[in-house]
Amino acid sequence: MFDPTAARLRLDRLWKLKAQFGSERGANRIFLDEIVSDRLQLLAGLQVLRDELQFSVPPAAADRERCSADLSIPSVVTTLAFTNCGDRIHQGEVARYEQVVGSRFATLSEIGTLKPEAFRPTGGGTDDGATLAHVTWAHALDEPLRARIYGGNPQSFVMCGFDLKVHVGRLDAEDGSVVFGKTQESEWREPRAACGAIVGTLGHYDEKNDVHRRIRGNLGEANFAFLTSEGARSKEGFDLTPTVAAAIVAVQGMRDTARALTREMDERGVAHLTASITVNRPSMPDTMIYLARATVFGGELAWQGLGTDARKYGGELASYKSDRRLRLSYDGQHGALLPIEREDYATRKTALPPDPLV
Repeated sequence: MFDPTAARLRLDRLWKLKAQFGSERGANRIFLDEIVSDRLQLLAGLQVLRDELQFSVPPAAADRERCSADLSIPSVVTTLAFTNCGDRIHQGEVARYEQVVGSRFATLSEIGTLKPEAFRPTGGGTDDGATLAHVTWAHALDEPLRARIYGGNPQSFVMCGFDLKVHVGRLDAEDGSVVFGKTQESEWREPRAACGAIVGTLGHYDEKNDVHRRIRGNLGEANFAFLTSEGARSKEGFDLTPTVAAAIVAVQGMRDTARALTREMDERGVAHLTASITVNRPSMPDTMIYLARATVFGGELAWQGLGTDARKYGGELASYKSDRRLRLSYDGQHGALLPIEREDYATRKTALPPDPLV
C-alpha cells in the first residue's frame, strides 16, 4: 500500500519556490536556480537511487553486487529525459546541462556514465509527448525491480525529470537593433536562421515536410495564422516572431508530455517538467529563457509559466550589466507573477507481480 505523505510534502515544498519566467539569463543561473533547486526539493531527506549498482540483487556473486541499496528505508528513484534541437550552433549550453543537471538526476551506468533519455527532434520541443513519457517511465524500472522498490517501503516513489528545450538565434547590430531568429557560427561567418526548422515553417511552409507539419501542429492553426501574418514585436519594435513560436513549441511539448504522464505513470510516479529556450549569440556562451514548469502526481497536474497563445506574448530588452537581455511577458505578466494552473486526473494503481529474483 502506497503512503504518499513523503512525496506530497516534498511536492508542496517545490511549489513554494518562486520561479522567474521569461527573462534571458545565463544557462547556469537557470539550471541551478530553477531546475535543480526545484528537483532537489523532491529528494531531500530520502535515499536517492540512481546508480545501477544500487539495484544489484543479493546474494552477491561479485563484489560489485555487494553495492545493493537498503530498500527498506524511504527512497526515491530518479531518471532524467531531455530534448533539444540537434543544431550544432549551441555554444556551451549542452555540456553545462549535462554537468549541472544531468550529473544530479540521470541514472548512472555500472561504469559511471550518465544515462539520460536524450531526444533531439528537429526544431526542439518533442516529436511526440506520449512517446517521450512512455519511454522515460518504462526504462526507469523493470517489473522485478519495481516490485522490490515498491515492496521495500510504502513511501518510496519514482521521480521523472523532463527538460524540453528549443532555441532561437540573436544578432545585435552596432546601431542597437536586434534580430531574433538568426545567428552566426562565428563573427566571420554569414548569418543563418536559428532555429531553421521553426523559421522555415513560418516563412516557407511546406506541407510535404514532416517537421514543418509537426511544428505547425504544435503552434496550432490560430497561432500559425497570427505569427505568419501579423507577427509579434517587442516594445522597441524588434520582431519577436521566431522567439514566440519557439516558446510555444517548447511549452506545448511540455504540456503534451505532462498529460501523457497522467496515463503512463502509476500512483508512485512523480514528474517534474520544464520548458526553456536557448538563445544562440555569436562569440559568447549561450543564454537561456526559462518558460514554464509542471508537476504530475497524485491526481493533480500543475503548471506555471508562459502559455501557448501567441497574441498574449510581449517582450522588451532590459539592461543587465553591460548587456541587454530579452524579457518576455505573457498576458501582461512575467517572472513569478504568472499563476499556477491545476487539472485533476485519475491515478493508476499497479498490481505488482512477485519478484522472481528474491
